[in-house]
Amino acid sequence: MRVFAVALTLLFACLQYDLWMGKNGIADYRSVAGEIEVQQQVNNNLHVRNQEMFAEIDDLRQGLDAIEERARHELGMVKDGETFYRIIGEENRS
Repeated sequence: MRVFAVALTLLFACLQYDLWMGKNGIADYRSVAGEIEVQQQVNNNLHVRNQEMFAEIDDLRQGLDAIEERARHELGMVKDGETFYRIIGEENRS
């Protein structure tokens, strides 16, 4: 009977080791769960960025105001008869 108890204890210890440290055990589960959490955050950030891009695309398709705003801001275009003033703050001076 004593040999049987020792054998069961050893079997239990081996199964516990496999459960906690073995392949697909608790340690692997925790690391994969952490990776999933990080990937979900990345996916959420990309989803927000995509939604902003789709809104900008819709805005560009629907109106000329967005095109004019983009041309003025990114390309520095000025209409005929307009005067363009650029004001530089203290933090931008080198």
